[in-house]
Amino acid sequence: MKHILPELPFSQDALVPAMSTETIEYHYGKHLQTYIDNLNRMIEGSPYEDMPLEDIVKMATGGIYNNAAQTWNHTFFFQTLTPERSEIPEPLRKALTGTFGSVEAFKDEFTKAAVSLFGSGWVWLAEDPDGKLSVMQEPNAGNPMTKGLKPLLTVDVWEHAYYIDYRNRRAAYVEAWWGLVDWEKVAERL
Repeated sequence: MKHILPELPFSQDALVPAMSTETIEYHYGKHLQTYIDNLNRMIEGSPYEDMPLEDIVKMATGGIYNNAAQTWNHTFFFQTLTPERSEIPEPLRKALTGTFGSVEAFKDEFTKAAVSLFGSGWVWLAEDPDGKLSVMQEPNAGNPMTKGLKPLLTVDVWEHAYYIDYRNRRAAYVEAWWGLVDWEKVAERL
């Protein structure tokens, strides 16, 4: 199975000013494409060649895992962004409040995790099989699926996600990112 660059659910200039067209061109068009190209090259002739991407993420190790997880993580990340501000649907609001005390407390915890993750990686809102929510810091290509958890939301805190627009101001990037979250999609995953 050859993996291909997924289509963005918005135009490359739709997220301006929170994310510039140049950021999308590099982050989506170059970084994600490179992970996909590397993955396709690495799995050729291997047991992973015909596997769905999610299965590769759950089963692979080393370079194949890194490129598969980065492909999956980036696709998930971009599919969760929208230029349209959306309200948090009530079932998601209730779940966040039940776990974190309030939506604001959830956002605070998530933001602290995103800003404080040392080096590069991802911060996730994930759900366990019993429906319990948690915020997870995952370095590098980390993905909650490898721990049996269901990803609901993620922010990419690799420097390539924000350096063009925000330089070294990760906190400013995360603050702007909150305004791009498609809460309907997050709620659908719950």
